[in-house]
Amino acid sequence: MKVIIAAAGTAGHINPGLAIANKIKQEEKDSQIIFIGTTRGLENDLVPRAGYELKTIDAYGLSKKISIENLKKLYKTFQGIGEAKKIIKEFKPDIVIGTGGYICGATVMAAKANKIPVLLHESNAFPGKAIKMLAKKADTILVSFQEAKNRIPSCKNVVFTGTPVKVKKLDLGINEKLNIIKSMDLNETKPIVLIFGGSQGAQKINEALIEIIEQKKNKNYQIICASGQKQFDSIKENLAKKGIDIHHIANCKIVPYIYDMEKIENVVDLIVARSGAMTITEIANVGKPSILVPLPNVSNDHQMYNAKVLESIGAAKIIKNNELTGTILNRKIEEIILNKETCLQMGKKAYSIANTNVEDKIFKEIKKLVN
Repeated sequence: MKVIIAAAGTAGHINPGLAIANKIKQEEKDSQIIFIGTTRGLENDLVPRAGYELKTIDAYGLSKKISIENLKKLYKTFQGIGEAKKIIKEFKPDIVIGTGGYICGATVMAAKANKIPVLLHESNAFPGKAIKMLAKKADTILVSFQEAKNRIPSCKNVVFTGTPVKVKKLDLGINEKLNIIKSMDLNETKPIVLIFGGSQGAQKINEALIEIIEQKKNKNYQIICASGQKQFDSIKENLAKKGIDIHHIANCKIVPYIYDMEKIENVVDLIVARSGAMTITEIANVGKPSILVPLPNVSNDHQMYNAKVLESIGAAKIIKNNELTGTILNRKIEEIILNKETCLQMGKKAYSIANTNVEDKIFKEIKKLVN
């Protein structure tokens, strides 16, 4: 099978594309797969790191506002369609798959011009602009949440599969759990909260964390925080001004990045995070209660829609970004984490929407179109 995957921008677009590529390779080892992206996004790091070839073209999101800058971007995007057509004619794929980002538009237009089957994957509960715009041109759209199906009426074939993520529920023994907890310099005597804001971190969440630490509010629970590489030094500096050494905080471990997130998510008692589609999927997969702080000012407020998927079943609490403070976050944390029954029931409700065999379902739909 020869496959082109269009994915650009953020890890939320690129990682599902990589998971799909890995599944294709697993099922059909002789498959040839290339990625199309831009020169600006994380695909330039993540795709080659995963062992796949990346070809880049020009593509931009278009604004309704008329300006010289937007006209330049429109012109470059049309050039990008031509570049994508050239790649497609040379590679001759059996299928083109889009997992998000501005790159999908140019690549899908080029694929349809060459009569290549198109499959799109939408990770969010509220589909983004690119997916809605391309819905009529797609042969199949795969969605991560049942709620998204009715929001793409113009596509003839919308299939619920879920989002492929690495994080799954693990059956860990007591000793293994203890070793994971100890590796983070914490102990088993107090419940643990995992706080993170995605690969780039989340400044507003980090500011609330600093307030909790400064006022020593976390006496009854422990914190593991992945601050984001760029924000780690800023947090370290802010805490130092208050006489706090980031490497020696009571009941708290702050790191720039957590590389073994699957194990950490499985041993903690509560998760505090943004509500990107992959995060929601991971929380459901491990069956943990959560406090979600949707990122504002994103297309169609899709993180709020994602968060409501868990909130609506009683598995999560939502704090709006502009209302988040250390005091409010601490109160929400204690309401959940200090009540074992609340923790247990919220976790069960989260796990009730976990979706299994996601990669198998996606591969099945790919084969249908290729055949």
